[in-house]
Amino acid sequence: MSNPAVRVVELSSPFTRFAGRLLVGLGHEVVLVEPEEGDPTRRELNGDAFVHWHAGKRSVTPASPEELRRLVAGADVLLDGTPDGAPEAVAGLGHLVHVRVTPFGTVGPRSHWQGTDLVVAALGGMLAQVGDPDGPPLHLPENQAEQLAGVHAAIAALLGLRARRTGPGQLADVSAQACTAAALEAGALAHLHEDRVPARPGRVHPLVPHGLFRSADGHLGGGLGGSPRMWDALLAWLREEGAEADLAEPRWQDPVERKKYQEHVFEVVQDFAGRWPKAEFAELAQSRKLPWAAVDLPHELPGNPQLAARDFFLRAGDRTDLGFPFAFPEGHRIKELDVPERGGDQRLLHERRPARPVPAASGEPARPALHGVRVLDLTWVLAGPYCTKVLADHGADVIKVESLGRPDPTRFAPFMHLSRGPHTDPNTNGYFNEVNRNKRSLALDTRTEDGVAVLRDLIASCDVLVENFSATVMTKLGLGYDTLREINPRLVYISMSGMGHTGPRSGWVSYADTVSASSGLTGLTGWGPDDVVGVIYGHGDIVAGLQAALATVAALEHREETGRGQHIDLSQLEAIASHMGTSLLHPTEPAGNTDPRWGPQGVYRCLGADSWLAVSVRDDTEWAALCTVIGRPDLATDDRTRAAERRAHHTELVDEALATWARPLPADAAAELLQEHGIPAGPVRDGRDLVEHDPQLRARGFYIRAEHPVAGAFLHEGPPVRLIRTPGGIRKAAPVLGADTDDVLREVAGLSPERIRALREREVLR
Repeated sequence: MSNPAVRVVELSSPFTRFAGRLLVGLGHEVVLVEPEEGDPTRRELNGDAFVHWHAGKRSVTPASPEELRRLVAGADVLLDGTPDGAPEAVAGLGHLVHVRVTPFGTVGPRSHWQGTDLVVAALGGMLAQVGDPDGPPLHLPENQAEQLAGVHAAIAALLGLRARRTGPGQLADVSAQACTAAALEAGALAHLHEDRVPARPGRVHPLVPHGLFRSADGHLGGGLGGSPRMWDALLAWLREEGAEADLAEPRWQDPVERKKYQEHVFEVVQDFAGRWPKAEFAELAQSRKLPWAAVDLPHELPGNPQLAARDFFLRAGDRTDLGFPFAFPEGHRIKELDVPERGGDQRLLHERRPARPVPAASGEPARPALHGVRVLDLTWVLAGPYCTKVLADHGADVIKVESLGRPDPTRFAPFMHLSRGPHTDPNTNGYFNEVNRNKRSLALDTRTEDGVAVLRDLIASCDVLVENFSATVMTKLGLGYDTLREINPRLVYISMSGMGHTGPRSGWVSYADTVSASSGLTGLTGWGPDDVVGVIYGHGDIVAGLQAALATVAALEHREETGRGQHIDLSQLEAIASHMGTSLLHPTEPAGNTDPRWGPQGVYRCLGADSWLAVSVRDDTEWAALCTVIGRPDLATDDRTRAAERRAHHTELVDEALATWARPLPADAAAELLQEHGIPAGPVRDGRDLVEHDPQLRARGFYIRAEHPVAGAFLHEGPPVRLIRTPGGIRKAAPVLGADTDDVLREVAGLSPERIRALREREVLR
């Protein structure tokens, strides 16, 4: 007898609602618990917020704690955004996967602090990475910190369900601050590995030669690329158009010289790019296999031929909305979602739905949720390795395939090599070592027939294969999905190309910044329509990695139910576009650090160099409390400022009062004063602050020391999701290149010592 469908009950908050939406996209029944007056999103953005976050869910309004308890008792997962953890509803429910999602986690000295997306982005390090170096930190649009917490919560729910197959349910503690701190690319790694705190990069990527450029009708994301071929192709284009200036001189063939004088190189490229409409320039660049993309706003996304061809969008009620980050299961796309009426599913409150039986305890110590899952990792740089890092952190045996002939650029590329020592040792790069901890390394040259034959042997014995190559690479290797399925019918195959394996732009060359440009995220990141700054670091890569990890765990659960593997063709563009919130239903423009729902909200300078305080005031009660704290009680009763809608018309008066109060105070002290009165506030943390000075992350043990055999001991960013019964963690540091080659070939591929020796003699293993 098959098990009933998984039921998820959602006690919603801004930090849980995306998790609920994602679980709807995976086909689960999600029951939204609303108060009598309805979920707050019904009154936000003319109801557009409710349509986006809650379409596809079912709605109930319990009249008593007993009704809520009965509903939760029949559920499999509780997505819990409440401050107290709903103790009466969950007590004694041993089968339940209880996912608590809070701004700062359930333990630690600041677990009681109030948090909004802006405040969590400040305390999690995100704000410090966006904006001009000589200006204030800048907020990423569409609540990216909240959405990072949401996707982690969805992963936690599925990991909990998987672990429940062999034991009881459990509590998952998801800290939005930790989720944000783990998603900064090199933000904290530069401090950990080079004792350096990078300045805000403005419109130029801090590591790779990419940035934001003006076009004749907007903006472009792109740059010089990451290989000599790309530089040569860009230079050839400039020369054809007579726009090369002095870049044809031999000195510019040296990538170190280009990096050293990047400002000049970018000026020449800007002069050229500025002549073209953004869409035309991007098309011409991509025809030359150059990584450029037009910076589009969300309302332009329906005109993107790639998203349209892949049926990304869906109908929510009678509206067109953003779709889900990947098609699931087995290529299925959700085309329509109903928008629930408040309390439209009250009958669910009276169902007697039996809870799933809890397996008897085995007496053995609980293992991480993905223990026993073997992953073949063909990924490189950031998006793919971030996915497999999440899987490895939760117990999967991840085998990273790499070689001297086709190295991961984060092992070797000087501009991405974060290390106190020479930038020539492939084993000492802090960037590589962070996202590849807990993995094994197999040195295998996959450009040879022998290497591909070894890959086939490995695929036959693995549960999951993950790769982030361009769309045609696996087919050219003779390893398209039809072949993979013949080798291993139960294989979960996750491809992570920039645009996906199908569609008119499947061949486009993509980097994180160009995907962000195409998704609408870059175009909304700025101070106004004429002052776009963009998101320059690898936020898009990290989002794609998290969504790929979610897809992997979902596909493993689907395999448990059906016995079938599947190909998940994840487009990094679709992954980041799915994080654009309400921006398609409710079009908006770049708005700095403000919020359309409340005010004041902003970032204010404090005592010290580059010291800033983030503050959100969500209602008039918090506003009155803030006026008391800053010594301006008159503003609480002033007709111009006593109500939120009036404050919106007098922002200069409000911001000046708050800025005057904050300027002579240390940011930490100012935040503590405001938090004591229940006002969301926090200092803007940079990488050094996160590692050395944040009491909440320290209390949660977020930074974890591990010893690397070559690089020595250093701190790693820990897993943001804490599963109490089956905890993940950092079991070992990243592998030395090829350290596990013989063990993997013998144990996994089943090769004899003689064959291994022959492969080494033919230099296939190097």
